[in-house]
Amino acid sequence: MHVAQSGIFALGTSSHSYLEFDLHAQGDPLMLVQVIASLQEPRMTTGGVNLVVGFRPSLWSRIAPEEMPAGVTDFERDVRGIDGYSMPATQHDLWVWVAGHAYHTVFDVAREAIAALAPFARLAMEVAGWTYKESRDLTGFIDGTENPPLSEAPEVALIPDGSPGAGGSVVLIQQWTHDVTAFEALAVEEQEKVIGRTKATSIELAEEVRGPQSHVSRTVIEEQGVEQHIFRRNTPFGTATEHGTMFIGFSCDQQRLIRMLARMAGAEDGIRDALTRYTTAVSGAYYFVPSVEALREFASADDE
Repeated sequence: MHVAQSGIFALGTSSHSYLEFDLHAQGDPLMLVQVIASLQEPRMTTGGVNLVVGFRPSLWSRIAPEEMPAGVTDFERDVRGIDGYSMPATQHDLWVWVAGHAYHTVFDVAREAIAALAPFARLAMEVAGWTYKESRDLTGFIDGTENPPLSEAPEVALIPDGSPGAGGSVVLIQQWTHDVTAFEALAVEEQEKVIGRTKATSIELAEEVRGPQSHVSRTVIEEQGVEQHIFRRNTPFGTATEHGTMFIGFSCDQQRLIRMLARMAGAEDGIRDALTRYTTAVSGAYYFVPSVEALREFASADDE
């Protein structure tokens, strides 16, 4: 049985650092993986900090093809929808997510990771995340209501045993900035129709009330009448004047994530997610998050 990187399911952490890196020109992808594997083990939960790492799918496929599920692709091109709407592709080579209860420990581990990777990769993006009123998005709505319980989350998020990449996960990373002024100018009832849930208690509105353009309606993916869940670990980010949501969605099947974005953009059926009129995607990337065993294959002998 393959063991997933534990930070995927470590709920309750209040401080986060999201780092994305690009391999240096002429850089060796194998050395990048070896450095990350050695950093990852055995310190992945030291001091209450969890470290989760993911690689550009095409990079990981080159390094460990037997540990990669078939058909997983990079975020290669913008998602284009109706009315000229698009979500940008900003694929990088490596994603590092540091999470903990105290930001000073997250800060120290993030700096350690950046320093260790500096000879091999350039830091391309850094975002600090935090929790708001325990579980609310900065729109004021509860985030992650659709998440399965932890007892079922591994089935949703992880590649099953017996398959290439078992214990790993495909993760979609997007940074969204909110036009809070425009959203808060709406009456609460109109905000609720945009989201598809009540603001105070996150009760899902009836379909005829929320409409097909609501965020709930756009992001629920069904195959032959069966809902296809993902596991979200979103957090707010930013300052009082510029802020939004870091969308972090794990799945055992990349197609669920691809369809979700297509539906939000209106590319699937011509209906655009109402929430996209009040929030803007500024980044987008897919990463493959290998199992602990797959990473250990690349760790230096000193870290075994």
